[in-house]
Amino acid sequence: MTGPTITRKPPQLYFVFKRKHYLKVNRKIVSMVVVLNGVLADECPTSVRALLNAHPGYRDAAAQLLASAARVVPSPGLLYVVQRELAAVVPHDKNVTIIGSDDATSCIIVVVRHAGSGAVALAHLDGSGTAEAAATMVTRVQQLAVGYPEGRLELQLVGGFTDPHRYSDELFANIMLSFHRLSVEIDLTLACCCELNTALGTGAAAPMVTGVGVDIRAGDLFPATFPDKGPELPLRGARTITSGPHSGQVLDIYDNTVGMLRIGPFNYEPLRGVDLWLEQSDEFILQHLSTTPAVEPPHFVHNIRVTLKFIQQHPFPAVTVFPDNRAHYYRRDEQTGCWVAMRF
Repeated sequence: MTGPTITRKPPQLYFVFKRKHYLKVNRKIVSMVVVLNGVLADECPTSVRALLNAHPGYRDAAAQLLASAARVVPSPGLLYVVQRELAAVVPHDKNVTIIGSDDATSCIIVVVRHAGSGAVALAHLDGSGTAEAAATMVTRVQQLAVGYPEGRLELQLVGGFTDPHRYSDELFANIMLSFHRLSVEIDLTLACCCELNTALGTGAAAPMVTGVGVDIRAGDLFPATFPDKGPELPLRGARTITSGPHSGQVLDIYDNTVGMLRIGPFNYEPLRGVDLWLEQSDEFILQHLSTTPAVEPPHFVHNIRVTLKFIQQHPFPAVTVFPDNRAHYYRRDEQTGCWVAMRF
């Protein structure tokens, strides 16, 4: 369905959905503390091509993941992480069995796991807040691993493809450099990204895997899709298409001390011209609010419209959504296995 003809173009969004920001990096080879193929690396490959040239075995690891059939993960026991969010869990958590994320076209899903304890953190990164997210993931996993047997830290990267603007390539470089700058050794065990995750075929390039789940008890990572992505998606997605002090942050959404999903509190600035954006056709929204319009999932435009409508109704979330500056908490319902709101 096409929208009405307009005489003026909607104002530019401050954060275009899935747009890559702060990604320009120095592509020279630098020293690092990432372990590659079990050996502490002296040099940091900031592209998948450079990684494969030095360590071709990563191609086989990616191929194993790509050969696995995607699982459709139901709601019970799922902790879903949206874009610009992260979460960390332990295997004995009674509320979570799988942590995961999907819809990562030009984004990259990052997993950090402690082999000794099984503690795992997962983030869905788009280029905003990458360095801070990398540091937080490692810190959270280390905190959760206290008191457990020693074990290596493992890093797995999935998502992104050889997109026309090379957003995923820049993001991969930024992620690698962010972990390099940390003062811990971390073993890169999987890099199914960029060219290793690109299907060429007869048409345009497209990502082969856009979502993964991690079985937190077994520690296995697998391709996945998630029909139910958890509560308050319009609110959570609003940060990616607005400006404000919290819009560029990667927020931790899980409180391990109480076993609850935690949303906010955060604020964003009113979106100028949101009414005009909502008048546009689906094709217009797809072309202007995605960095990869040719490969977005079918629900992309619908989700954007719902998010824009939420922003229209709540231009000042600090007043209407978080009036007492308290997070929204959700506990796991014992009967349904789904998240239900509670006052905490």
